[in-house]
Amino acid sequence: MKKLSFQQIAPFAALLLVAIAALFVPSLPHFEDKTGAYSSADIAWILVATALVFLMTPGLAFFYGGMVHRKNVISTMIKSVVATGVVSILWVTVGYSLCFGESIGGFIGNPMTHLFFKGINSGAPWGLAPTIPISLFALFQLMFAIITPGLVVGAVAERIKFTSYIVFIALFSLLVYAPIAHWTWHPEGFLFKMGALDFAGGTVVHISAGCAALAGAMVLKRRQAHLDHREIPPANIPYVLIGTGRFCLRHHQYRCSSSRLILDVF
Repeated sequence: MKKLSFQQIAPFAALLLVAIAALFVPSLPHFEDKTGAYSSADIAWILVATALVFLMTPGLAFFYGGMVHRKNVISTMIKSVVATGVVSILWVTVGYSLCFGESIGGFIGNPMTHLFFKGINSGAPWGLAPTIPISLFALFQLMFAIITPGLVVGAVAERIKFTSYIVFIALFSLLVYAPIAHWTWHPEGFLFKMGALDFAGGTVVHISAGCAALAGAMVLKRRQAHLDHREIPPANIPYVLIGTGRFCLRHHQYRCSSSRLILDVF
């Protein structure tokens, strides 16, 4: 029988520790909408928006997977999709709290405020989105957190190990995405107080992912094939077109949904 390595056991051990730790989170108070603040139309729209934004992730996988060499299609597409699982666990554990927890100096959220989604499943609505349940708001924001590290795949495709990319997703989500999201979208964030309005993640998603992609490309250097002046034909152009169509359509859609949440405040 083949002996299991540490790399094979570590992900399952981490999941087990998270699950055990969640058992010790205190029970949550039940929130009832007695004032009728919730809007059925807003709830329905954000539910649809959340589902459609989620479809951007497989769209991104098609987009990047169609452009790389044929032998790297599967690994590239998996890298685009794997953020769904990794970021979801981090989001429920501490990511949401870092983004939208009690502000610490306008730079980062208190990780203990919503540790393991404490106060989310049945809590009061988010102050800037009072017409929808806070659990739906957290789920909608999770879609942004998932797609952001996936955007970096194109800059490091074919040049990074899968395990290394998993580590990158975890570090990027906690150390880069969470602070920027707090600065921009939390009412106590210093960029928010300066009047910054980010309707569709232009700052939180695209600038952070773009800078991370540039850093990754600079660290990993050029592909050997480029140095040898060898042509790398794309694996599947229809995949690129499918991904482009999905991505553009969903991008305009989540811009509208984010704008709807912001306009509720003004």
